[in-house]
Parts: sequence; C-alpha cells; structure tokens
Amino acid sequence: MKNTNYQSALILGILIALGLSILGYTLGNSAIKYRQFERTVNVKGLSERDYPADVVIWPIQYTVADNKISGIYDSIETNTKKIKNFLIKNGIKASEVSVSSPEITDKSAQRYSSDSKAEFRYTAQQTVTVYSKQVDKVRNVMGALSELGKQGIVFNGNDYNARTEYLFTRLNEIKPKMIEEATKNARVVAEKFASDSKSSLGKIKTASQGQFSISERDKNNPQIKKVRVVSTVTYYLSD
Repeated sequence: MKNTNYQSALILGILIALGLSILGYTLGNSAIKYRQFERTVNVKGLSERDYPADVVIWPIQYTVADNKISGIYDSIETNTKKIKNFLIKNGIKASEVSVSSPEITDKSAQRYSSDSKAEFRYTAQQTVTVYSKQVDKVRNVMGALSELGKQGIVFNGNDYNARTEYLFTRLNEIKPKMIEEATKNARVVAEKFASDSKSSLGKIKTASQGQFSISERDKNNPQIKKVRVVSTVTYYLSD
C-alpha cells in the first residue's frame, strides 16, 4: 500500500514538473514575441516657417519741459495734436491711435534730487500709440517721423518702453498644415532608421505635438516671424 502511494506521488510530481516546464516555455516564448512586438523607434519631426507679422504696436513717445505746469499741458496738447494729424494724413486710421496719460515730474518736489539747478522745473513724457493691422503702411510712416522732429518734438527713440512690437495672430490658421508637415518629417526620419536597421516601419504607437513658438526671424527684421513646432512620434518596428 505504501509502495502504491509512493508511486502515485512520484507520478504526480513528474506530471506537475512537466506541466510547469511547459508553462514556463510557453510564457517565455510569449514574452519574447511580446518584446519583439514592442520594438519601437522614437523620432522628432520639425516644421518651421517664416510669416510676416499681421499686427504692429508702435508707441510714439516724446518729452516736453517747462517751468510752468500750464505750459507743460499746452505743449502736450499741441504736440499730441501734431502727431495725430501727421498719422492720419499718412493713412493711419484715427481708431488705430490712442493717447495715454502723461507722466509729469516736478523736479523741485523731488526730495533727494541732486539736480537743484535744473533749467526746467517740470518735465513730462507722453505716449501716442498706434495699434494697426496695416503693418507695411505703419512701417512707411515710421520712416517719415523725422518731419515732426524738425518741428521741435523730442522723441524718446531709445526708451525700451517705446519699442515697437510686431505680432503674429494667425496661428490657428496655419497649425493644421504645420502639424502635418512635422509628422511627415518625423516619418521620413523613422523610415531611414528602419531601413538602416533592416527593419520595417509599423504603425504609430504614440504621438505628441510640441508647443508652437513664435520668434523674430532676426534682430534686424522683427516684422518677420519664425513659427516653429516639433512633433514627437513613436513607431513600431518589425523584422
């Protein structure tokens, strides 16, 4: 009886061991196939284009000085009127021109001022801003601004706050084509990689679109914008 039980236990152990071996082989073979299926290549595709800006913001900033506050306001009123008339005369719409409140400084009221012998007690800074979609026309008017300088208006051309800005606002119009181009470029890179590695390019596993960036093409042409996007795509590879 004991011998029979021993033989049964032995046979059962052999069958269990054989079953585990078969299972281990099957799982191992499946893992190998899965890893082969998971062979991928990760590539980036770039799309980069130049576009002209479609909005210009042009701050025209000038300074006046006087020993009387009334004189300051008279000068501001006169100069601002000259600038607005000049702009409208040269094709800028009145609705595209705005005037900010003047910044007036009383030098005698500056407690820690070392300039006690200043020629003028009051100085004021005024800004007339052009916001327009007529970029080329505004740029032409910029070149003629010296006409007002000859009339005695002192412009603050070197002030950072008076820097002209150019905007590109049509990004949504060009997004689809640029994303398509970036994806195509990514596939070209992936196909080259697959060819070099003697593999075949499969379907897309994952894809992500990077952020669009808009920058000046170069410092001398801020009115020309460089629009850029990078797409990242992962493809399956097979032998």
